[in-house]
Amino acid sequence: MFKRLLIGAIAAAVLGFGGFIAFAWRPAIAPITPPAPSSFDPALVARGEVLAGAGYCSACHTPKGGKPFSGGRPMFTDFGTIYATNITPDPKTGIGDWSEEAFRRAVWEGVARDGSHILPAFPFDHLTKLSEQDVKALYAYFMTREPVEATAPENTIPFPMNIRLFQAGWKLLFFRPGRFEPRPDKSEEWNRGAYLAEGISHCGACHTPRNLLGAEKPSATYAGAFIDNWVAPPLDKSNPSPVPWSRDELYTYLRTGLSRYHGTASGPMSPVVHDGLKLVSDADVRAIATYFADIDQAAARASEETAAVSRALAASKQGVGLSDDSAAKLYTAACASCHYNGGEINPLRPDLALNSAVNLDDPTNLIRIILFGVDVKEGASDLVMPAFASGFSDADVAHIAAYLRATRTSHAPWPELEQKVASIRAQGKTQE
Repeated sequence: MFKRLLIGAIAAAVLGFGGFIAFAWRPAIAPITPPAPSSFDPALVARGEVLAGAGYCSACHTPKGGKPFSGGRPMFTDFGTIYATNITPDPKTGIGDWSEEAFRRAVWEGVARDGSHILPAFPFDHLTKLSEQDVKALYAYFMTREPVEATAPENTIPFPMNIRLFQAGWKLLFFRPGRFEPRPDKSEEWNRGAYLAEGISHCGACHTPRNLLGAEKPSATYAGAFIDNWVAPPLDKSNPSPVPWSRDELYTYLRTGLSRYHGTASGPMSPVVHDGLKLVSDADVRAIATYFADIDQAAARASEETAAVSRALAASKQGVGLSDDSAAKLYTAACASCHYNGGEINPLRPDLALNSAVNLDDPTNLIRIILFGVDVKEGASDLVMPAFASGFSDADVAHIAAYLRATRTSHAPWPELEQKVASIRAQGKTQE
């Protein structure tokens, strides 16, 4: 009896494994000779350039100080470091020998030309929504870039997660391929914004928390998440900022990097605004803003703005005079000379009662900005915030953060701030 059960179990295991292999296996697509750049329609290439900007492809695929799209840039994940691949048309180390069919399969299905499954650090779970014409434009753009021979370092994903075939299991659980389907109950502009945000711009990749296997949680889409040592704030109504993200406010932020009510584009969001979206049309940026303003339910919450601004203007008068409070003294010396208003909110002097970083459940963004400042490439053009890492101790920064939380918001205090400051200081401004 036992022998029969054992044989049956082994047979079932063999059949199951064989079935999985059959499911997971993908054939290689024959290599091609790289087509001449002149063979591509210039209009299609130009369209691809805009899409590549909207997808922030350069941000992940360009190494620091290296050639555009030549790969090698590290992405630090809970499973190890993953290095972006070379997507220049170099036939040896890039995608030069990829046909359009191979490129399309990679974008839509997350499978490389040689048949191997691509790690989900590449957002194929979003790019699968792209139309065939947009994929064609992206292919034309990348195949007309300068070929760069560069091989990315080996990933540090441990065994057995580094076995590409097993990525098919991840896809079976979490990946639903298919093109974007517009919602008939929404406007054309909303659907355009949804197509861009859910597809090429893959906003959920940063702003949606992930499960233990690294997949986005569908039940918490746009609820905010950690990315590159920053907090990507919620984009839904759970965002704790006092003023909702209205369509106009978000449009201005995405276009300029500044919001009078929420602050400046810093950290990983800065290149999204200043590099990625700069070629995207006003109409498309407004469409993205329309989509997220609806998710944030901004129209229904518009009445919150006036009261929130009034509270902020009143709160901003605290800490601008003589005080025995050591935290107030620090704030007066370091912050008050810039963060003031003259009776109205000035986006060039972000009001800290309204600022997203002060209102988030986690103090990471505020601490990072105090320690490392905002450089000339971030936020407003030619306007910087100095870094206080060298002049302030961990306790000083913690005092200022706690003081702002207490005097500018009605939220609960952040716990263990000094330890948090020490941890973020040790991380440095970036991980590179």
